[in-house]
Amino acid sequence: MPRLPRLNLIDIPQHIVQVGHNNLPCFFDDEDYQFYLASLRSAADQYRVEVHAYVLLPNMIQIIATPRVPEGIPSMMQSLGRRYVQFVNHRYRRSGTLWAGRYKSSLIDSDAYLLTCYRYVELRPLYIGLADSLGAYAWSSFNHHASTEDSDVITDHRLYLELGDTPRERAEAYRKLFRYRFDRRLLEYIAETIKLGQVLGGDVFKDKIEQIANQRVRPLKRGRPRKSAKKDSEKPAVQMLDKKESGADRESVRAAIVEMEPEL
Repeated sequence: MPRLPRLNLIDIPQHIVQVGHNNLPCFFDDEDYQFYLASLRSAADQYRVEVHAYVLLPNMIQIIATPRVPEGIPSMMQSLGRRYVQFVNHRYRRSGTLWAGRYKSSLIDSDAYLLTCYRYVELRPLYIGLADSLGAYAWSSFNHHASTEDSDVITDHRLYLELGDTPRERAEAYRKLFRYRFDRRLLEYIAETIKLGQVLGGDVFKDKIEQIANQRVRPLKRGRPRKSAKKDSEKPAVQMLDKKESGADRESVRAAIVEMEPEL
């Protein structure tokens, strides 16, 4: 299934992923991570992008951010990528590409999925065995959200601020989001939206995005038109999951995304 045209709409969060060329490392020591974060902060300020969450892995970066001006995120990522590649090539006396092409991204229905995506991003080091606990991994936004440690890269989103009246209350409420296991179908759904450049959200949100962008955000159905009696049973799994999620009770993000089994 081909990727859809990339959308860059102001005031709507995006999940951004960029992977190293051939999945090779892009970061080699602490100084590399530090330089990337400093460059991210500078580029975000320059192009008026608010960074809400991130993780830097040896061969990948993931960022959740909201642009406040048109083309804010493409400009930020282009500037950031160029500056970091120059730094790495000069430092390690190498040449050539570092990243596997352009970054991938998907728009996020913030009220339904934003804090879910925070968890998706910040859990990566634990899932791939880079740390025994999330707080022990230095190169993510987890400690900003889950403790009173402040990051000058992060601009807190409204939904995070609504978790509590004080930094301590917000950190405590945020840690509770990590007490339960992710539903595997939800993990796969988020990964699929990034892979194909789809919108992460329900039908109402997708309708809104199509009206704003004046273009299709749903993948075209493959094959010949189906008979109405088979319409629901033959939908792709991702679309069926999206339909189920859009009708779920989302008064609590946790109730929509977790199985009641302790994880941490």
